[in-house]
Amino acid sequence: MPSESSQRHKSAAAEQGPVSFGVVTVSDSRTPETDTNYAFLRDAIEAAGHTLSAFQLVRDEADQVSGVLDDMIASGAQIVLFNGGTGISTRDRTFDALSRKLEKTLPGFGELFRMLSYEQVGSAAMLSRAVAGTYRGAVIFSTPGSPAAVSLAWHKLILPEIQHLAWELAR
Repeated sequence: MPSESSQRHKSAAAEQGPVSFGVVTVSDSRTPETDTNYAFLRDAIEAAGHTLSAFQLVRDEADQVSGVLDDMIASGAQIVLFNGGTGISTRDRTFDALSRKLEKTLPGFGELFRMLSYEQVGSAAMLSRAVAGTYRGAVIFSTPGSPAAVSLAWHKLILPEIQHLAWELAR
């Protein structure tokens, strides 16, 4: 149950209006036509009454991930959702590129994501390097690229806190 303080913050935040999102899919194999995560997030963002300011599909290369983060900030996105590249294989570089740039981290996001993910995939949840934090006035989320992981993060963690996150950054 949310605290009284948290409820006050959420009430004040709700008065700010729509939040602007950027979406980045990090993948070496997906194309715009096969990117179901982008389609899901685009529809979910709009259904929640918010706006999508930018989308990009990039390869899992550290320079591309870092560069697209700056592009998302330049687009005016208040919240940027990365999906893909959070595992431990040699090709998974998203966490490394983003974690170097985050100004403040939100460790609770990764902890809660892995806890919730454990209910779906068991001990394999520990392989996820899901992370969140702030960068140049925006909140950055990075999740695994599986559609189940993206949906889980959206419904259980991001959607309930969108307005609150944007409000906290602006005060």
